Amino acid sequence: MQQTLPMTTITSRAKPLRRLEWSALGLPVTLLALLTLWQAGVTISGYPAFILPSPALVATRFGQALSSGLLWQHTAATLSAALGGFALALLVALVLGYILAHIRWLEQALAPVLAASQAIPVVAVAPLIILWFGAGLTSKILVAALITFLPILINTIVAIRSIPRELIEMAHISGANRRQLLRYVEAPLALPVLFGGVRTGLALATTGAVVGEFVAGRTGLGALINIARGLFDTPLIFVALTTLALITLALYVLAGLLERLLVRWEA
Repeated sequence: MQQTLPMTTITSRAKPLRRLEWSALGLPVTLLALLTLWQAGVTISGYPAFILPSPALVATRFGQALSSGLLWQHTAATLSAALGGFALALLVALVLGYILAHIRWLEQALAPVLAASQAIPVVAVAPLIILWFGAGLTSKILVAALITFLPILINTIVAIRSIPRELIEMAHISGANRRQLLRYVEAPLALPVLFGGVRTGLALATTGAVVGEFVAGRTGLGALINIARGLFDTPLIFVALTTLALITLALYVLAGLLERLLVRWEA
């Protein structure tokens, strides 16, 4: 006798499939719409290529930059600074955020300082960092870490404090020490909120790296934009901007995949 699935089960399985199909189509449709608007703007405005290049011209320049190795060299420099700054900011923000989440008077004492530090634009601070640490990779990492630090710190504090107090008390009653409490209770429950700061931090890390390269840098996508601007090579500027967007998108997707891998229990 053939067994049939209930209609509710079929419907519940079809909904995730539809969501997956729409999410897969969203990015290509958006890109196609942007390219269409871009080409329409080029056609209607009639601007020369050194002011507003067409998508086809930028694609050709993209291929030239790839084949010559120019784009790989500058992309690698930006990625090194961005990932180095993110790693530094993540380490410091996790440790400090955990401490501030448990010591409220210390958080209240440092909150005005942290808020004031974020009121100063990174572009204004970057020249000082480069003056103190030189124009090498170290200064780019520090600028990237500076712009990445606060979102991860805030999400760490919120993540730790959002854990139900009852679970903490039950762990203490069961005899858990500080290390066991962190490993088996706080860390797993804090991960979903914490990854919000991680995704934001990864997106901002490339911005910080480019700011450092803008101020003083011979390599990196920020430096490439400066070089292309001096040569009036506007298609190359678009190539660098497109590469930055692709890097940020790739890092965001990678953070999402890592989140799914580490937060399986949430499903």
